Amino acid sequence: MSMDVVDLIRTKRDGGRLSDAEIDWVIEAYTGGTVADYQMSALAMAILIRGMDRHEIARWTAAMIASGERMDFSTLGRPTADKHSTGGVGDKITLPLAPLVAVFDVAVPQLSGRGLGHTGGTLDKLESIPGWRAALSNEEMLAQLDDVGAVICAAGAGLAPADKKLYALRDTTGTVEAIPLIASSIMSKKIAEGTGALVLDVKVGSGAFMKSLDQATELARTMVDLGKDAGVNTVALLTGMDTPLGLTAGNALEVRESLDVLAGGGPDDVVELTVALAREMLAAAGRPDVDPAPALADGRAMDVWRRMIAAQGGDPDAALPVAEHTHTVVAGESGYLSRMDAHAVGIAAWRLGAGRARKEDDVQAVAGVEMHAKPSDFVAAGQPLFTLHTATPERFDRALEALQGAVDYSADAVAAPGLILGRLD
Repeated sequence: MSMDVVDLIRTKRDGGRLSDAEIDWVIEAYTGGTVADYQMSALAMAILIRGMDRHEIARWTAAMIASGERMDFSTLGRPTADKHSTGGVGDKITLPLAPLVAVFDVAVPQLSGRGLGHTGGTLDKLESIPGWRAALSNEEMLAQLDDVGAVICAAGAGLAPADKKLYALRDTTGTVEAIPLIASSIMSKKIAEGTGALVLDVKVGSGAFMKSLDQATELARTMVDLGKDAGVNTVALLTGMDTPLGLTAGNALEVRESLDVLAGGGPDDVVELTVALAREMLAAAGRPDVDPAPALADGRAMDVWRRMIAAQGGDPDAALPVAEHTHTVVAGESGYLSRMDAHAVGIAAWRLGAGRARKEDDVQAVAGVEMHAKPSDFVAAGQPLFTLHTATPERFDRALEALQGAVDYSADAVAAPGLILGRLD
């Protein structure tokens, strides 16, 4: 069926709704090259400004799923659960979470991505482990799930190819912020992946994509509805991202911190969120009475981690790379830390080499920011606040610029910022 994309652009521009047939056609035509990038960018801008109703978003998501293959884990003989985070600074939760959930006979097919801008990517972090590889075939992924119970890898080229093309366009046309397009992008891949249960970690705050609780709630509600409409048991947690998660932001640095968590230690906030998300994943997969916390302390999650890394060619005993160059930033005064801006820390880590400005850029495994205190901690003037790590010391100046004004002090004791702000199902 042939249509005129200009008619669709006008319809959405003027506040109308697109029919199922129009949505199916435009996604197929854009994926196949009949609709040009400049035409789809106009439609995306109209969607950003005018929005979409629940049925339109569901149909748009279904059309993107239909552009590629769907995975099937029904042969595993155990439930599946996955987690998706909307991205933040120091968010290494996937690393300890996937093996922790797999301890309890729930398979975790974790398709992950790479960092862009100030937010880190799970695959970049894991690639700091010598030998580890992100690219697996569907057959390899299924075999690893059957044997180990957890896999963290890149999405294959056949999964929602329409989304890959549209995502790249949105990044260059000022339409990344469109909630219908964010929700359909995330959920098309997760539904096509074939997981039975999905827990969404929707970040809120300065270091997150969604700066306000209202924005984050709208996105979470849209994604939960899309998942449920597609038959995936979906819940969302709204979690704070004004302050970085944990005490590190950077690739090898975050792997090292994740290993501390898997060894029964690690920062309190990373442990709290890992366990909270594990509980949600297990409950959504039909294991509501399981307490996952002891499996961090007794080494069971670490055992799965080691098997998972080895199955993807990594050496779980290899030393992680360490930066040749470091620079310490000290507290300018004494007092209780009342704020540590996650966005500033993320930009500093990016400028040190931990992140990329474009998808094709390389990242440094060793680069990043180590934090020696967090909000609510008391610090004395001259005490270390940050240690900057990089292989290229000429990057220090711009990273230090990013950290100017990143912390505030209080003479009075302050409470630690809230971590879990809400839940939607």
